[in-house]
Amino acid sequence: MSFSPFQSPCFDPFVPRREFIRAGALSLFGLGLPRVLKAAGQPGAKPRQAKSCIVLFMWGGPAQQDTWDMKPDAPVEYCGEFKPIRTAVPGLQICEHLPKLAQRANDLCLIRSMTHPDVNHLTATHHLLTGKPAPAGPIADDWPNYGAVLSKLGRGKGPLPPYVSMMPVVPNGAPRFVEESHGQGAGLLGPLYNPMRIDADGSKPDYRVGEFTLTGDVDAARISGRSGLLEALDGRTKRTEAAPHVQAMGSHYQRAFSLLASPEATAAFDLSKEPMKVRERYGMNPHGQSVLQARRLVEAGVPLVTVFWPNEGITNVSVYWDTHSRNFIDLKTRLCPTTDLAFSALLDDLRDRGMLEDTLVVWTGEMGRTPKVGQSVVGGAGAGKDGRDHWGKVFTSILAGGGVKGGAVYGSSDRFAAEPSTNATTPSDLAATIYHQLGVDPRLEIRDRLGRPLTLCDGQVIDAILS
Repeated sequence: MSFSPFQSPCFDPFVPRREFIRAGALSLFGLGLPRVLKAAGQPGAKPRQAKSCIVLFMWGGPAQQDTWDMKPDAPVEYCGEFKPIRTAVPGLQICEHLPKLAQRANDLCLIRSMTHPDVNHLTATHHLLTGKPAPAGPIADDWPNYGAVLSKLGRGKGPLPPYVSMMPVVPNGAPRFVEESHGQGAGLLGPLYNPMRIDADGSKPDYRVGEFTLTGDVDAARISGRSGLLEALDGRTKRTEAAPHVQAMGSHYQRAFSLLASPEATAAFDLSKEPMKVRERYGMNPHGQSVLQARRLVEAGVPLVTVFWPNEGITNVSVYWDTHSRNFIDLKTRLCPTTDLAFSALLDDLRDRGMLEDTLVVWTGEMGRTPKVGQSVVGGAGAGKDGRDHWGKVFTSILAGGGVKGGAVYGSSDRFAAEPSTNATTPSDLAATIYHQLGVDPRLEIRDRLGRPLTLCDGQVIDAILS
């Protein structure tokens, strides 16, 4: 179901009421005021390089050697079927099925030495989306996502949500593995800081995000009246045991009412305002339109938007980028062309609007694929003769904009794309770099529910890729 402004944008229906009430006691997990001011870019903190961030998350694990880290001199059982092509950067080659991105390589920074030991999709996502390995336990015990931290720090503008997650609805009842993945929400920060999730399919003619259009029998005056009634009810519950929870939920309702009352804010969710030629540049498919929606949201002031690759619900193909079989067919016909179109359009759009230097774009999956075609690994799910299994030892992540050097390659893998050969880079290092570019001190101290001090991120900022 799509988000409705008459529901909390951060309410998690799967969280028990007792947990939600407990999460309302914000003082149990938070940041001291001096640290908040520092992390938010106040005097004493290094000025931020990016105002916002778009994370393009290729759930499933793209094959590094069949996309960004080609190995044409390796035996065919390793290098696969695809050929490398030249890019706009001399000496840099990528897959032939990413031609538009090859032309825009001057905007890209390829980190070819990403590495971690996790080959489980549902937990490896946590490391990439938070900078921390996944803890044992339920999603409610996760470390907070980048967007949740920015939300906690007060980033955002007006009634717009500070953190949005694009998860288009899966047709035909196909499994929604993304929803079960760790690291996508606020975790220990509590459901107050969970993202507003958009599960509508932007490629559909009837696309709309919740009930952002007032119906004929609900005018602005009635919305104002409902807002006043909510304030009165909140005032009468201040002395109840659940007061912190009620007040927290009330703040969500107030944001929703403010959103309804702001045509400028609601317009950010209206893709019909984009010229059709722009929409077609992104691709008239769930992923392409989600990426366009992300651009509209950050342009309107949303600090962080995550676009998860959708499960199209198509049968007889690999799910997401999880190419255990049909690796080359699906990359060639379905996966690479769609990402090539949307990612390149986003880069062009951000540059044309003067937003590229202010917007950090992160393209990544949670892992890579096995060096050898048909190779199966312990902990993976196996591989057919034309597929690649899970592989976390080395993969590629891409950064663009937001004060990151374009036309750059950081790190390298060995001749089989099996392990890093130079500058091994962990997801914690990537997280530290993302936080740094967003003006957040990666060493920011936060506290858990027991008041124990914890460091936001243990990684090292990758200074070599910063402009």
